[in-house]
Amino acid sequence: MEQYTFVRLHAREGEESALEEALREVTGPTREEGGCLSFHTFRSMRDRRLFYIHSRWVDEAAFQEHAQLPHTVRFLKRVDALLDQPRDVTRTEMIG
Repeated sequence: MEQYTFVRLHAREGEESALEEALREVTGPTREEGGCLSFHTFRSMRDRRLFYIHSRWVDEAAFQEHAQLPHTVRFLKRVDALLDQPRDVTRTEMIG
């Protein structure tokens, strides 16, 4: 069953550009993963420190593999240092 993942990231004051750069860098390698059906990043128009990732995976196993790949591990370590609140990750399935 396909899995859809939503990630909410809120940058510390002054770290917005660094967070955006990290998102841009992880996008290419993630999109190349065999289990990744789509991967998109977004920035809020009202709160310029708020970013989102929306990704779609062939199944939960593909997402679990993604979470362990070197580019993902590096991204999470880098990004967690830029946030003013814990990242919020929600894994979902489509209902309609």
